Amino acid sequence: MSALREINPNVRMMKDLEIGVVLKRVALVREMLQKGQLPFKDLIDVSWGDPHTAGVKPITFVRQVLAACLYPQLIDSAKLPVDARQRAQRLLASCEGGSVGSYSATKGIPQIVSSVAEFISRRDGGVPSSVENIYISPGSQWCLSNILKLLINNQGSVQSGVLVPVPCYNVSIWSVVEMGGLSVPYYLNEEQGWEVQVEELNRAFESSKEICNPVALYIINPGNPTGHVQSRRSMQEVIRFVSEKKLFLLADEVYQDSIYGDKSQFLSYKKVLAEMGPPLSDTQELASFHSISKGFMGECGLRGGYVELTNVDPAVMKHVYQLFSKDSCAPVSGQIALDLMVNPPQPGDPSYSLYNKETQHIRNTLRHNVRRVEEVLNSLPGFSCQPVEGGAFAFPSLDLPPRAILRAQEEGMNPDSYYCVRLLEEAGVLTGPGCQYGQKEGTSHIRFCIMTRGDTMEEILRRISCFHLQFMKEFS
Repeated sequence: MSALREINPNVRMMKDLEIGVVLKRVALVREMLQKGQLPFKDLIDVSWGDPHTAGVKPITFVRQVLAACLYPQLIDSAKLPVDARQRAQRLLASCEGGSVGSYSATKGIPQIVSSVAEFISRRDGGVPSSVENIYISPGSQWCLSNILKLLINNQGSVQSGVLVPVPCYNVSIWSVVEMGGLSVPYYLNEEQGWEVQVEELNRAFESSKEICNPVALYIINPGNPTGHVQSRRSMQEVIRFVSEKKLFLLADEVYQDSIYGDKSQFLSYKKVLAEMGPPLSDTQELASFHSISKGFMGECGLRGGYVELTNVDPAVMKHVYQLFSKDSCAPVSGQIALDLMVNPPQPGDPSYSLYNKETQHIRNTLRHNVRRVEEVLNSLPGFSCQPVEGGAFAFPSLDLPPRAILRAQEEGMNPDSYYCVRLLEEAGVLTGPGCQYGQKEGTSHIRFCIMTRGDTMEEILRRISCFHLQFMKEFS
């Protein structure tokens, strides 16, 4: 019997990455670069939301505290500012055996869980947050997978369904499929700035009842890959919808610190739910996710995130604890970075001036990048970029000539995959095809990270512009 038929059928259902078609060409491009055979000097990878890979510098205070925690002799060194040494000393005191190499409690180091709860309450204007409802894990996607295990019943006669946005971060869809659930798409309205519309949620919900039992709605705010930021009104509509349909609300809020629109404001679903008052605030089940990987901190490799649960029955919370217990604990270095994210230097602290300078520089650079992306791409024929209000990505649409679409079909590729391959090979810019994240039939997009240095973004836009004009001329 074939080994393939022996593996978990849910794993077999996980589709190959569409970007794989592009990534297969990367090794060849690098090899040709080394031989000086290409018209560009380097490859710029903006296909993933990794700020440090894209050239954004780590925050000094974060690295100083981490260094002292990993090498405690630095706590006595005058080379580090006193508040960084004191923070490292306090964090090490909270670790078992005074070492980051020790296991922590399942939910996370208690002092750090408390810091997260205090952060949430501050962020939400005093809405209470309990340490009993918070779990730290190796990233927000890890948390999401555990909550999906709780919600999806793969032993029932009918599949459990989860409503997911289109476009959507593909790993989140994989998590649903891996658990044996059915991903039920609801389409964001691109023409209205990728708006979440209740009419579309209703359409998706009603159509899904014929093939599955819908149990949850997954939402990303700010959006990935779309860059939209929901208004309070939009969030209230979503909350009323999930309450009426008796759906668990999964709120992915990992880009909450990355807001660029002058009129945009991040509001957490927990805050909006609390301010709507009873009965909704006392009954609607909610899981909120955050991470150290995103925003200006960008510590993707340290692996740290959390989930906060709201209005979940205490009897169910026992099973949540069991789910997280099987993973032992999140990496302690990631937990320390999480503490530094939710409790950064404050005015008057020795490290505050540099911390504020670095974070403001990053924020200003990203706002500038967003403006330039919109200006340049919207000036090119066939490109249309909706306002990037938040998040880490631009997701412009491509109106490709019929001859380009035909050529892509002849090459066995989706049109935007073909565009990304050509952009990589001829301009040295690695981006993600829109088909990777889902899109309306007949449309094409590309996704690229805007969390880069300003000079890097200018070079990306220069290369895209030159390539695009030549590409459109070739197929006109």
